[in-house]
Amino acid sequence: MEKGMNLKLKIWRQKNTNEQGKIVEYPVSNVSPDMSFLEMIDVLNDSLVAKGEEPVAFDHDCREGICGMCSMFINGEAHGPNRGVTTCQLHMRSFKEGETIYIEPWRSEAFPVIKDLMVDRGAFDRIQQAGGFVSVNTSGRTLDANAIPIPKEDADKAFDAATCIGCGACAATCPNGSAMLFVAAKVSQFALLPQGQVERKERVLNMVKQMDEEGFGNCSNIGACEVQCPKNISIEVIARMNREYLMANVKPEN
Repeated sequence: MEKGMNLKLKIWRQKNTNEQGKIVEYPVSNVSPDMSFLEMIDVLNDSLVAKGEEPVAFDHDCREGICGMCSMFINGEAHGPNRGVTTCQLHMRSFKEGETIYIEPWRSEAFPVIKDLMVDRGAFDRIQQAGGFVSVNTSGRTLDANAIPIPKEDADKAFDAATCIGCGACAATCPNGSAMLFVAAKVSQFALLPQGQVERKERVLNMVKQMDEEGFGNCSNIGACEVQCPKNISIEVIARMNREYLMANVKPEN
């Protein structure tokens, strides 16, 4: 039987939004390389509960890389050292025997810490509510999707943008705390499709306005968001959103 790894975890513990947090060290032993990162924390929490201690609070749901809830900074990188994966898809074979692993919540003014590794990402929900919808009827007696001609290049780009899961890695990674990659992905998703044309101008104006009101910073094209996005969304969507925003602000001549 393969021997598990012994690791040292340094985890951010914070009781609530208003209290000061701190790094607390926890040793874990016999960690299987085949465990996911979240399974490893489950093992730690089981041991803490058994000792009568408070378990580490963290967000998770699908554990399939779809929901975007398992948001953590691991050794200073969003979702850990691997590219194109969420924390729940990160496996312990990515770490070495005896390694010290730092685990922290997202660091963004717009994502206040709720408890330990959990943050409030309601800002993203409010941005989507400001414009991330279509008024075209897409249920009931509608045309078959294939009956609406869409150039394959546009369909592919829209699909690439739609892979955004709203995890917040982009905003948490950006030195400016910018949410431009997230907002641009949502704007691009609809701007390229016929169903999104009705609210096209209103959408980008409302979503950018809400983004600014939430306190996110400005984009300065550093590119860290693209590198640490678990869905590998290109900063090309930011350029597209900038064009959409410019066109929405141009008033037609009388």
